[in-house]
Amino acid sequence: MAKKIGITAKNCAAAIGPYSHANKFCNLIFTSGQIPFTPEGELISEDVQEQTRQCLENVKAILEEAGSSMDNVLKCTIFISDMNDFPKINEVYAEYFGKPFPARSCVEVARLPKDVKVEIEAIAIAE
Repeated sequence: MAKKIGITAKNCAAAIGPYSHANKFCNLIFTSGQIPFTPEGELISEDVQEQTRQCLENVKAILEEAGSSMDNVLKCTIFISDMNDFPKINEVYAEYFGKPFPARSCVEVARLPKDVKVEIEAIAIAE
């Protein structure tokens, strides 16, 4: 029987609660939502594009720790605090993914952890 394997990435800020950076099950990797904190645990900036980039760098580090890559992402979910930021977030997102693009959901939420502007999670295939 398959079992889940918890993933903790060395190049990401420590989890701020009782969760893993990701779980691997069979050939799938499910990341936790990543907020824009540097590996040292500091908010990268108040700029939404820099926050988006840091979130995606965190996802990338987790996937690499799990033996995968951004090329293997099947789906992303993006949580944003202001839908007006969607075009700016999209610009940065496009830097990380090529065709065929991952499936994606983007939702505006009332509030995110640590009052950040964006949080991103992903589901990927393990290599």
